[in-house]
Amino acid sequence: MDKQQAQQLQIAALPPEIESEHFFEGVEKLLEVWFDERATGDLRNITRNQWENLLRHVKCEIISFTQNEHIDAFLLSESSMFVSRRRWILKTCGTTTPLKCLEQLLKLAQVEGYTVITDIFYSRKNFTRPEVQNSPHKGFYEEVTYLDSIFPEGRSYCLGSINQECWYLYTFSQPEKEGEEEEEEDEVKPNQKLQQLQLQQPADFGDPDQTIEILMQQLDNDVMALFTKDKFATGQEVTQSSGIDLLLPQMHIDDFLFDPCGYSMNGINDKGEYMTIHITPEEKFSYVSFESNVALDNYTRLISQVIKTFKPGKFIVTIFANKSSLAYETMKELEIEYSTLSNWQRTDMQCCNFPSYNLLFAQYSRGKSS
Repeated sequence: MDKQQAQQLQIAALPPEIESEHFFEGVEKLLEVWFDERATGDLRNITRNQWENLLRHVKCEIISFTQNEHIDAFLLSESSMFVSRRRWILKTCGTTTPLKCLEQLLKLAQVEGYTVITDIFYSRKNFTRPEVQNSPHKGFYEEVTYLDSIFPEGRSYCLGSINQECWYLYTFSQPEKEGEEEEEEDEVKPNQKLQQLQLQQPADFGDPDQTIEILMQQLDNDVMALFTKDKFATGQEVTQSSGIDLLLPQMHIDDFLFDPCGYSMNGINDKGEYMTIHITPEEKFSYVSFESNVALDNYTRLISQVIKTFKPGKFIVTIFANKSSLAYETMKELEIEYSTLSNWQRTDMQCCNFPSYNLLFAQYSRGKSS
């Protein structure tokens, strides 16, 4: 399935009064699942054929694949999938249905010995046209209801302005336990458990983990014109011409230029870190997303590089970091630093503290001289 076929499917799903309009929903649904590190299995043992069967529930296909000793990276017809030993990430745009593959994922993971989920994150920006989406993604309430049927103790949040630009999050986390004494924590009341978690040392929260997302809209027309078959024949050409290859130079890049337009790339490095970029260049609904889990103690320079590369009119930044991450204690400071040093107007900022993660949400619009 190429992007043109995906767009045709979306048009078919539109109400009659707008079904003739060309439209593609660039906003992605991001699903991340972590399994208990005490299991001895490896999600990378799941075969490509099994992943292809799982992705049929999502309504997307694998178009390219790269790997190293730490991570497998799949470039999809609608965005990306990353698989590590005990972490699975799926990011899909258009009218895909990623939540529909969750039950099959859990079955595949169980074969590898993973029976306990330690963290799940489902997030997305508000859709440009929610009426195009398929169930269970017609609205966040429907998504939450679906997730609650699998994770009864999950929590849902909305950051930003619910009647304008916002970002939705559903999360479920449980502490990793050691020994019989900690098994009794299941009976502890929620507020007592939170206090106990806050007293634990950072090492108790596993490996360092952080994720930065930059979600951009109202992109510069000249920049977006690069991501078409009229300008370039291959993804590699546009990756180099646009400067994407310079954002995180240590990444090994797998890229794809869709016909007639659109672009996706995955990057992985020797540490097992990843980056991924997806571009919907059409002027009426242009959208670019950047995501990476590269470990930095300050993301100001990276944010600036991404914004200068794509030149959006407005954008959202989200940063997740657990207590073992370099970024955990510096998130608020780096956001303030970026606001001070740039000419962008910050229209919203929210910080959330979860048991083992901090979350920063910030929204920007173009200033007078940016």
